[in-house]
Amino acid sequence: APLVKGDGHVMNLLLLGLLGLLAYFVWKMYQKNDQTAIKNDQIIEGVVAHVDDLKDKEMKECAIDDEHKVLLIKDSGKFCAVGHKCTHYGAPLVKGAYSNGRVRCPWHGACFSTSSGDIEDYPGVENLPTFDVRVEGNDVIVRGSAELMKQSKVTKHACGAISTDARLFVIIGGGVAGSTAATVLREQGFTGRIVIINKENHVAYDRPKLSKNIDVSVDQIYLRPESYYLDLDIELLNGTEVTVLDVDNKLIETTSGEEFAYDKCLIATGADPFKLDRFVKGFNAPNVHLLRTAEDANIIGKEARGKNVVVIGSSFIGMETASALYRRSNNVTVIGMEKVPFERVLGPEIGAMLQQFHETKSEGKVQFYMDSVVTEFVHNDDGLAQSVLLKDGTEIPADIIVVGAGVRPATSFIQESDNITLHRDGSVEVDRFMKTSADGLYAAGDLARFQYYTGELVRIEHWGFAQIQGKIAAINMSGSTDTEECTNIPFFWTQAYGKSIRYAGHALEFEHVIIDLDPESTPDDPKFVAFYMSKDGIALAVCTMGKDPICAEFAELLQQGAQLREADVADFLNAHN
Repeated sequence: APLVKGDGHVMNLLLLGLLGLLAYFVWKMYQKNDQTAIKNDQIIEGVVAHVDDLKDKEMKECAIDDEHKVLLIKDSGKFCAVGHKCTHYGAPLVKGAYSNGRVRCPWHGACFSTSSGDIEDYPGVENLPTFDVRVEGNDVIVRGSAELMKQSKVTKHACGAISTDARLFVIIGGGVAGSTAATVLREQGFTGRIVIINKENHVAYDRPKLSKNIDVSVDQIYLRPESYYLDLDIELLNGTEVTVLDVDNKLIETTSGEEFAYDKCLIATGADPFKLDRFVKGFNAPNVHLLRTAEDANIIGKEARGKNVVVIGSSFIGMETASALYRRSNNVTVIGMEKVPFERVLGPEIGAMLQQFHETKSEGKVQFYMDSVVTEFVHNDDGLAQSVLLKDGTEIPADIIVVGAGVRPATSFIQESDNITLHRDGSVEVDRFMKTSADGLYAAGDLARFQYYTGELVRIEHWGFAQIQGKIAAINMSGSTDTEECTNIPFFWTQAYGKSIRYAGHALEFEHVIIDLDPESTPDDPKFVAFYMSKDGIALAVCTMGKDPICAEFAELLQQGAQLREADVADFLNAHN
């Protein structure tokens, strides 16, 4: 029925427009971080420092009392205060890097604005709280929510859908890129319909934990509870796969039989583990496993107890899996095609050091067959794999086999079209706004190939990078007057035996490696910094172990558009060691 009787079509449109504007302005009023939603919260204040306690551009963790702490920053003579812990895993931000109004976490590279508290680079889902700061004489006084000083995290306001907004945005993929995009769309004020089509039966969860904590229960690692998405009117089609994406007609078909005619769409399906069935005879035995989902991890953990485990692949997933399984298994054998683990990414010297680290920490329970090619998984009479046969004739006993031999973009559902560029590996080419060449179509995460700041077309398979690309895609999809480009510096980490290795930058190819080995480094506790240098003598990436916050500092240096030349490496190390 018309809202206005008679000749009221134009008036109806005007009224709908006014309703939309009203909703937008109401949302804008409350868009800032939700720092007033805590019931019965106490506001406290206290002197946390003296003016001269901090040098310019210095950070200091300060306390009003034992329970209430803030991160205080002095920049150009002015002070600001934010939460003192990273919202991801709680790292002390004072041990990170500060530059140009933002602080970077030392552990995993998340970045936060020190003026708004907003998360500007990932991983993580929450923002930092901000607190009022004033100077009286020589005293620096901080005032704010007592509870937020304890929590050190806050959720940003987001809108829901309104019935008058008929737009439909579909997100294919319910992982970290897709879920982040959906949230950011609501934070940007998008009031249309959002549908996430997710082949897993869970909302987005902390997938990197799977190869580090093999027994983890998936409901313990949800990034946000399902209720969060429902409260924002985000529709969740879990356990559903897209069978056809017709980019020319903007149509989506699914395994459930539902079809969607979208206005805009984000492809965020990530990548699937490589299967070796084309190269390895007997690959499809029931005790041969890939590691992608929480269910995969739990099955592997259960079956590995007291067994001979063989891991195919000596890069990050394979090596993390080996370290996660060595205590419960009889032994773990890692088979890799490289001469040493991680050789392609980290180089032979660091790879050899990390192989020794695994051998030492596992007390010999993790063994290696490197420079090897697998030809067959030999079956017993019950059809189970009982051994792994190598090209040179070596046969290795195996009760369970875990394959971690890389991934391939999960894009087989995309129909071929002249309006989209698909590369041979299945990746989708996008511009720096995460937009494909097809109308209304965006892509983010492991499957997106974009132009890196060096000019290379690259595809980055990092957890936090998928998040930032999901955010960028959402901002540009939302139709906001603000646009955002992907100029971020990749930052990732791996973990084994309670020790972390960090990496910032991107150097698929490098000329040589500059290694600074700490005098206190030992085989079971390596401490090093490795710079991956271009032919022109410029550092493209860094890998560190036991040397925080060098990785975070290097990432910030690149993010600000600076370069580290070979002649300046020693000075950089002296400044940040």
